[in-house]
Amino acid sequence: MSLRRREVPEARGSDSLNEARRAAELEALAGGGEAVDVLVVGGGITGAWVALDAASRGLDVALVEQADLANGTSRWSSKLAHGGLRYLAHLDFALAWESAAERAVLMDVSAPHLVRALPLLIPLGDHVGRAAGTKLETGIRIGDRLRAAAGTSRRRLPPMRRISTEEARRLAPAVDERGMRGAILHWDGQIEDDARLVLAVARTAAAHGARILTYTRVEQLCADGAIAVDERSGARVEITARHVVNAAGVWAGGLTGGVALRPSKGAHLLVRSERLGEPRAGVSAPLPDSDGSRFVFAIPRPDGLVLIGLTDEPYDPDGPIPAAPPVDGAEERTMLETVSRVLERPLTSADVVGRYAGLRPLLAAADDDATADLSRRHAVLDHDGVVTVVGGKLTTARRMAQDAVDRVVELAGDTLAAGPCVTRRLPLVGAVPPAEAPAAGELPPPLVRRYGAEAARVAALAQRPEDLAPIAPDVPVSRAELRFAVEHELALTPADLLDRRTRLGLVPERRDAALAAAEEAFGTARTGK
Repeated sequence: MSLRRREVPEARGSDSLNEARRAAELEALAGGGEAVDVLVVGGGITGAWVALDAASRGLDVALVEQADLANGTSRWSSKLAHGGLRYLAHLDFALAWESAAERAVLMDVSAPHLVRALPLLIPLGDHVGRAAGTKLETGIRIGDRLRAAAGTSRRRLPPMRRISTEEARRLAPAVDERGMRGAILHWDGQIEDDARLVLAVARTAAAHGARILTYTRVEQLCADGAIAVDERSGARVEITARHVVNAAGVWAGGLTGGVALRPSKGAHLLVRSERLGEPRAGVSAPLPDSDGSRFVFAIPRPDGLVLIGLTDEPYDPDGPIPAAPPVDGAEERTMLETVSRVLERPLTSADVVGRYAGLRPLLAAADDDATADLSRRHAVLDHDGVVTVVGGKLTTARRMAQDAVDRVVELAGDTLAAGPCVTRRLPLVGAVPPAEAPAAGELPPPLVRRYGAEAARVAALAQRPEDLAPIAPDVPVSRAELRFAVEHELALTPADLLDRRTRLGLVPERRDAALAAAEEAFGTARTGK
């Protein structure tokens, strides 16, 4: 498989998104004045990829989202671009291959600045018997063959190997060495931040002509458009479209018929890295009652936190589906108790500094299988002229979008002049291969890590040296980043800044410490001071 960057269409406009651009583009569409080729409903990862896929084929596109970009499921993931190891345990080789192939696209073409290699340890002790260890090794080796076939080099994702207990402790100092007979070390892809990935896709779509309209809530959806409400002004807006794609995730069934979903809740916890000895590798512990294919992991993040997850339980809300479901006590206990099985000193709720959960839009099965056993495959459905794309996961969202737009083109026949899909070889805004990243010392490393090729553009907004420094102790974000988000990343509220552009909201204490700076950023952007 070749991922060479060739025959990539040039951008048709600016990738900068802000309040003025949103207002102008919404006004142009209001009242059905301009009919778009494709209207996309949903501003998560799938909707953003659909907008980019369609726009880069030369189609006229508008995306509407009832709140902010990545407001729902797409900011509550485990932030991994994974190769589908779990699917191999269920002998779903096709889905594992799709995951490995799409991980390769993300790591090598789409967002090499946002996706990097993550070492993962599976400690081998009483909780992983010798037979189970052999089975895990076999699955990981098959996954490594898929990695090679997908075109990801060994330099990007090294192959699996057995390591000693001493080496495991160097990578993850908190691991309990008692009874250990070494560990399995393997590698997968880690995303800098899921919400930032959504933003990069949406801004790239905007550069190819797509209108990105956040805070535009759809009240009525049909085959030829939608009636929506501008949540900023309260005005009702009629949008006319030749084709409509419903990419609203767990909310898709509320917009059109023919969609049978069974949401699954995935909960996560955050603890400070120092509590686990500043680990350099993630640690996985098998759930006691699982078949060895389900783990709770503790993954070090670049922001001084360790992410612990995750649950996989059915979610049946009493009322509207929330964008941010809570983590309940039982879920927290399960995660802490499971991961503590491989730690020298058990974690408790007192160690937790942040909690979050998201809902996966899984396709309902004919029987009553547990959501953990439901397929992560996606589906493209056609009901009353509206194309709906559901299921899937963050890693494979690009492919989901390709299939959805292919279906639109198929339904349109000769009435839609669309080129072929090009997103497999289309770099996103900020994309820069690791070898071409700015040298250490030229720019603050956090900027390079989060913004890639745009790091210098962010730094240029600093009017004082302190504008590039952390806003406050334990707040790893600068004022320049907040200003960039307002001027170029469509942040319209302080919550957009804190909860999605920077993710400070994952830790309530950090959010509180940065709130005043977030409010100040809007005034600074407007006055230029």
